[in-house]
Amino acid sequence: MKRWILDTDHVSLYQRQHPLVIQRVLATPPELLAVTIVTLEEQFRGWFSVIQKAGRTEQLVFAYTQLRATSEYFCTANVLDFDQNTYEQYLRLQRLQLRVGSQDLKIAAIVLTQDSILVTRNRRDFEKIPGLVLENWAIASQPQNIGSE
Repeated sequence: MKRWILDTDHVSLYQRQHPLVIQRVLATPPELLAVTIVTLEEQFRGWFSVIQKAGRTEQLVFAYTQLRATSEYFCTANVLDFDQNTYEQYLRLQRLQLRVGSQDLKIAAIVLTQDSILVTRNRRDFEKIPGLVLENWAIASQPQNIGSE
């Protein structure tokens, strides 16, 4: 059975308690659910940026609280690495010149290497990637595979 890998947007929705995303995550066996090291990087960078820009005490306290919560989330998540096989897949995707950002290409490379399904709302970019299967758990209708195989 294929694994579902949550894109950064879905991790954020999960963290903000989006009801449809929560429902699907809880209904999915934990061994079939993962996130990427790229998502970890994106989320930590985001909170580091907020911390650096915080002007008021409340903003700084909030940002550090969220950084802690993010850290705790990733301690419990199945985080997939960016390994040598993934790097080679990433280079293949780069050569296609798809006009997709490098972070999204890295996530796609992990998903393709793992022969998994990417759970994302970002169809505009990810559907350009050949062979990538996508689902969106943030919509009420049944998830659909929208990538090409």
